Amino acid sequence: MRSRERSIASLSPWSRRCHCLKAIIGLPAGNKRFLTTLLQMHSRAAIGIVAREIPGLQRSFIVHLSCRILLLFFLFAGVSACDRGPGDHQQTLLVFGTLLDIKAYTDKPDEFAAAVRELEQTFQMMHREWHAWKGDGELVRLNRAIARGDAMRVTPELADLLRQAKRHAQQSDHLFNPAIGRLVALWGFHSDEPPAGPPPDASRIAALIAQAPAMSQLVFEENRIRASNRAVALDLGAFAKGYALNLAIRRLQAFGIGNAIVNAGGDLCVSGRHGDRPWAIGIRHPLGEGVIASVEVADGECVLTSGNYERYREHEGIRYAHIIDPRSGYPVRHVASATVISRDGGLADAAATALSVAGPQQWHRIAAQMGLAEVMLVDENGAVHVSPRMGQRIEFQQPIDRVLVSAPLQSQP
Repeated sequence: MRSRERSIASLSPWSRRCHCLKAIIGLPAGNKRFLTTLLQMHSRAAIGIVAREIPGLQRSFIVHLSCRILLLFFLFAGVSACDRGPGDHQQTLLVFGTLLDIKAYTDKPDEFAAAVRELEQTFQMMHREWHAWKGDGELVRLNRAIARGDAMRVTPELADLLRQAKRHAQQSDHLFNPAIGRLVALWGFHSDEPPAGPPPDASRIAALIAQAPAMSQLVFEENRIRASNRAVALDLGAFAKGYALNLAIRRLQAFGIGNAIVNAGGDLCVSGRHGDRPWAIGIRHPLGEGVIASVEVADGECVLTSGNYERYREHEGIRYAHIIDPRSGYPVRHVASATVISRDGGLADAAATALSVAGPQQWHRIAAQMGLAEVMLVDENGAVHVSPRMGQRIEFQQPIDRVLVSAPLQSQP
């Protein structure tokens, strides 16, 4: 076989997955010779433009050759252009009060766009129905019913969400406690604007702590929910985001998008890979600028961080974080951030909050109870506490004065 004919024949494997190259295989010999000439024109730099009228096609075509890449654009009897292979596709949504960045490495841009449109509708519904204090959504109505001592039938989705939250609260010894919505509101964090002024009066904090609201007081009768304590006020801000990120990955996969990363303000879940390499992300330094560590995230994993730099109240030079210790009623101060890697986004979200409350002395016990293996805490002095498996995975991007590697985490029932 002559060299030009071999060049055309070599396209045959491609033609099985690219319909426009099937048309090339079927061209008359004269047209094949022209295409073969184009295929042999490689160069290290852009070498200009070649145009040629091809009998049997509808118009002339301009072929750009640059950097050893040959791009052929055809129209053959109404046949669409050839699939150029997978690439990055990205869209950004405004949901949950933050920017949600959705990025996929795919050769299905139409399916990706359709998946994002569906996700936007789903997330807007979640934001509306599961908001703790704004509007008249399902969670607001449930909190009103609980305050009256009534039961309320909820959607299966909210019932499932609350069952998971109740389980994670129990695993964490209730350091993750979505039932303290009244305490969160007292500190001013039920607002779109950062709270200002002095902290709440100590007597009001003590009164709410004395009422001891807890997720264990929720009673489920199928999808009817009530609480044995009227002081329960549900706020899912420390859990719903991770749950939603997992949901987003599953929806993308249902549309055939198997390689994606969904990032909500630094909290994220991934699927697949970014081409020939894993997805790589940076973890923000809670006490300084930039990234404290980077990590490669495997298929199906989520990375969630809770930090006192996200939302806070500041008065007379003292910063009061939005993460509140349900035992004392006051914001945590001993931990600047907690990062958790897990395949369950909701668990990772809840755990990041619970470990921030647990602090340097208790985080290891709580992490084991919650079934975690990969955890990193940065305490108020800048020391980094890591589990062994997390320590093996992360790469610090800044000098760290003190790194404390814990004993291995052994999951407890």
